[in-house]
Amino acid sequence: MQLELLNEQGQATSKVDAPDTVFARDYNEALVHQVVVAFQANARQGTRAQKDREQVHHSTKKPFRQKGTGRARAGMTSSPLWRGGGRIFPNMPDENFSHKLNKKMYRAGMAAILSQLAREGRLAVVDSIAIEAPKTKLLAAKFKAMGLDSVLLISDVVDDNLALASRNLANVLVVEPRYADPLSLVHYKKVLVTKAAVEQLKEMLA
Repeated sequence: MQLELLNEQGQATSKVDAPDTVFARDYNEALVHQVVVAFQANARQGTRAQKDREQVHHSTKKPFRQKGTGRARAGMTSSPLWRGGGRIFPNMPDENFSHKLNKKMYRAGMAAILSQLAREGRLAVVDSIAIEAPKTKLLAAKFKAMGLDSVLLISDVVDDNLALASRNLANVLVVEPRYADPLSLVHYKKVLVTKAAVEQLKEMLA
């Protein structure tokens, strides 16, 4: 598989050889969906809390007499059928949303996403991207010169200048290969990978 090598103006100057095991895999839609959903689910936290009928604040007094009112019989106002009553199956803070995903499936899903991005022309290679100072406007100007407005940069080394300059750009994310995730690969319009990062992705996903 050959990927486009972009210059600082965003123009393809040549081709770079890339491993077929990572960048020329067949697209498995079901597997990619499972990988993305599992990544989102594993990021969820159980912060919701609801009360059951034992925990709600209520009186144990019988609301009205058992017979003669024409209404359905009721024992206390904490019933889930009543407004303000407890929930039957409440959400608890210790709720577990995680999905189990085998490492082999995750690697295959990531390779399938990268391969599809390469086929669609949304993935390209750069020699390296570096800036002289931790200035957001320097990095923004560099991507603007390349004609990119939404970009994920997978760099072999993310120094302080690059990390600080990119963190305030809404449509830019700079990560090392080990921190690349399936959701970001799908989300951003363009994915740039440095030459050294291509080899690291090969070691991780091949």
